[in-house]
Amino acid sequence: MYNKETQIIDEIMQLMVNKALTSGQKLPSENALAKKHNVPRMTVRNALTTLEERGYIYSVQGKGRFVKEKSMQIELHLTGKKSFTDKMEQLGYDLTTKNICCEKINYDEKMYRRLQADKDDSVYKIGRLRWIDDEPMAIHYSFVHAARFPSIAGDGPNITSMFAYYRKQGYHDFTSQKNVLSVTFPTEYEQKLLSCKRMVPLILVESDCLDADSKQVLEHTKILYRSDTFKYDISMDA
Repeated sequence: MYNKETQIIDEIMQLMVNKALTSGQKLPSENALAKKHNVPRMTVRNALTTLEERGYIYSVQGKGRFVKEKSMQIELHLTGKKSFTDKMEQLGYDLTTKNICCEKINYDEKMYRRLQADKDDSVYKIGRLRWIDDEPMAIHYSFVHAARFPSIAGDGPNITSMFAYYRKQGYHDFTSQKNVLSVTFPTEYEQKLLSCKRMVPLILVESDCLDADSKQVLEHTKILYRSDTFKYDISMDA
């Protein structure tokens, strides 16, 4: 049997699904909900805090809690030969990318093996934060073997598109392999970057990007997508 806190969460969620509560509408007060469910006010507060952490409602000091406007839902192919930049531009979205890091990583056996790097080699992580229509949506991390791209340490801080960088290095056609999808939750740092709460799930997609001609692994990629802003197409023909 559900506890009272879960019952309150489920009831409010059902009202949202049925459109009885819509974007911008004010929720009943903590006192009203406590009286309705015959529970202490703290039980109601915990339920509402959970809904706020999940990104369904927001609070305004002195005014109460309101239903959050639903974020845009972008249909995204998780596989394929096009870069994220190319996909978003093709769909007509206003994409902005900011480079957030370029750093040499410590030895990681799994990562080095995927990049065909020896233990004494250098591997760099290039991070980019993606905004779509001025809303932060995703964090992209690319792990690159410095022996394959000797100038990556100097070039890395200025890279906003890895595919554009690879084209300048003489690679033009790309493919992917070992696409793995999982669910995670944002760290405090990722919450700040993505402007999301700690209980908003993130979709983590990991894959290897290869040069289509030589089949050389150019990078290992880890991408964190906000789950409340994307719909995912996992068909292989994108």
